[in-house]
Amino acid sequence: MQVNDIITIINIAYVVAAALFILGLKLLSHPDTAKKGNFVSSLGMLFAVVVTLLDQQIISYHYILLGFVLGGAFGAWKAKSVQMTDMPQMVSLFNGFGGAASLLLGWATLNGLQGSFVGAQTAGAFVYITLFFTVLVGGITFSGSVIAWGKLSGTMSSKAVVFTGLRELSILHLVAMVVVAYLFVTDPTNPTWLYCAIGLALSFGLWATISIGGADMPVVIALLNSYSGIAASAAGLATGNTILIVTGLLVGASGLILTNIMCKAMNRSLMNVLLSGFSKPVEAAGKIEGEVKILPAQDAFYVLEAAQAVLVIPGYGMAVAQAQHAVRELQSLLEENGCTVDYAIHPVAGRMPGHMNVLLAEADVPYDQLYEMDDVNPRMENYDVVIVIGANDVVNPAAKEMKGSPIYGMPVIEAYRAKTVFVLKRSANAGFAGVDNPLFFKDNTRMVLGDAKDTINTIIREFGDE
Repeated sequence: MQVNDIITIINIAYVVAAALFILGLKLLSHPDTAKKGNFVSSLGMLFAVVVTLLDQQIISYHYILLGFVLGGAFGAWKAKSVQMTDMPQMVSLFNGFGGAASLLLGWATLNGLQGSFVGAQTAGAFVYITLFFTVLVGGITFSGSVIAWGKLSGTMSSKAVVFTGLRELSILHLVAMVVVAYLFVTDPTNPTWLYCAIGLALSFGLWATISIGGADMPVVIALLNSYSGIAASAAGLATGNTILIVTGLLVGASGLILTNIMCKAMNRSLMNVLLSGFSKPVEAAGKIEGEVKILPAQDAFYVLEAAQAVLVIPGYGMAVAQAQHAVRELQSLLEENGCTVDYAIHPVAGRMPGHMNVLLAEADVPYDQLYEMDDVNPRMENYDVVIVIGANDVVNPAAKEMKGSPIYGMPVIEAYRAKTVFVLKRSANAGFAGVDNPLFFKDNTRMVLGDAKDTINTIIREFGDE
């Protein structure tokens, strides 16, 4: 077979792999086809990896097969054993590993060029620029994702860590990156500049993420996901790998689109999120007054029994309590009682995009009963009862009522306009953003304190005793 024929076959294989990626993304856009989309995308990736290995004429596959077996076994074990509450931090680590892989690929490519006299002579400035960019973005993605993992998992404080000189340190990092980039491109054989680039990237990712509060982590996860794709695409440009360029662009673009959606959901710009640690916190104008009204779960049952329309607003507390199956059972009982049950999903509910949708899908909640914020707010007065399960910031009326509040201006689900609101929480403390919630003190709100799963199961037992 001619060399040109082999190249043609390889390029066709890359087109097929890219088509599988695009088809997989399309299928992932709907819960009914999401599993199939994940499988199709995985198949495309396997196909792309095999073709790339054949294209590069690898002499020994021993280490590659070992990595495949160990990595596949570890990934399968983690995917099976991870709790739904830990899913956001696992996704964050996946982003970080993607960035680290791009960094290592860039490093290995540079070593390969330096080990070949012909390669070092023929490689132009463009190759070295893309290699530097790969290492830089990959390193930022890795260290930033590790910090995001720490904030989400509770390993470190979720609060923004701000200290004197942070602004100056960040500016110094940016200037140093430009200087090192110039030195790296003009003198790529000097390993000092590569090590400086790696050090700056890891350090900048750390400071840039540690200064962002935990409430903004869903946006950060989406952005880091985009970074990992951009790093992969740059690595593809440096190595001349078409499928890596395409894959990276798909991940980078989808991550940026999701980041934009999340920012719009919070009515904030991306720069506002990224630079939030540099701004002085503004004290909220006004003081929350009133008394929290506690309601036992047994009494909540009597209100729900008479309800004709119920809206459920899930949050991270539902994930912590693993209450989604109990909620689905309560939904069935309410519907048997002649009540309609809807779910309102805020775009930033939970700790990552789509967190609540995944939880409810796991409990077989019909997708057509899940509504976006803009769909339920206009008809909020029609709901007899709104059940807020572990959500806090996404239903906080301070976003509309308290100028100067950190979340002022953020679109929220206006649960306070319903006839009755049940808030299922362990306590009346502030949420992940650390902002007090006036909803708890409203006349139509009742706090049903305790573990959400236990509370809902108590209500279910009351239905069974009727």
